[in-house]
Amino acid sequence: MTTVDVTAPPAGATSGAGSTTTRRRSGLDRMSVEWVKLELMRVAYATRGGFLARRDPRAVLGWYVLCALAPWFTYSTPILLALFVLALGCALAARIGPLLLGLFTLGLVGQAAYVLVLVLVLGGDTTALDGLLQISLKLGAVSLASMAAFVSLDPEKLSDGLQAMRAPAVLGFAISYGYRMVPLLIDEFHDIVDGHRLRGAPHRGHGFLGRRTIGRIGRIAVQAFYPLFLNTAQRTRTTVEAMETRGFTSAGPSAAGRRLRLAHLRWTVGDTLLIVATAATIAAVYTLLPPR
Repeated sequence: MTTVDVTAPPAGATSGAGSTTTRRRSGLDRMSVEWVKLELMRVAYATRGGFLARRDPRAVLGWYVLCALAPWFTYSTPILLALFVLALGCALAARIGPLLLGLFTLGLVGQAAYVLVLVLVLGGDTTALDGLLQISLKLGAVSLASMAAFVSLDPEKLSDGLQAMRAPAVLGFAISYGYRMVPLLIDEFHDIVDGHRLRGAPHRGHGFLGRRTIGRIGRIAVQAFYPLFLNTAQRTRTTVEAMETRGFTSAGPSAAGRRLRLAHLRWTVGDTLLIVATAATIAAVYTLLPPR
């Protein structure tokens, strides 16, 4: 989806009837509530594609288990760094989107700065930094693998994959329901915040370091939570009934219903190659790189 701003033609410029000048948004100019909402929808419903989106959900979950467990069997910084780079490459190939990448980068940089300052203040040495770096690489690799896997699975694929792996029916039902409530919560929150902003008096300036603006945003966010859940609860029964008519029952489907629902799942050669290539790559990293 391309977002454009319609602006008036510059002074002195001539234009025909109905002509407009458009400017494509880029960089920080793209940041808006609507853009964040669309990014969350793309994350929740796996609309970006990627190399994992075409695979069977059971293969994606198996791939995630391998990538999530691999960093916890070593304390070697070179091995952890290689696994982190591989997870980053998989996350970029899975097209996880700029919002998640930006939040992940911000958290990683903030954690590194915090740890560095803490070590320097407490008089630590390079040994302490190496240990903290290992933990950061482990958590970073697992986080990237998690984002790559779960942004590639829409609610129905994830629920079907868990059901095919004999997970409890209530787990798949809860995940499907939670995914379907995401757009409702976001839309309700957006509408309520807009209503508060329209009814409230504008603040007098931003204040020192924007304290008035930050305070007003915080008050609106807190005041929006009660009507948010009240309005959303009115739609809960309709959502649950609609899901149950499609076979998403918390009690679990019958054997015939389960076979019918999972009939579309196909384990292909590509799924097998994904698991084998991932296991072989992890084994090669452990074998070729030094243990310490």
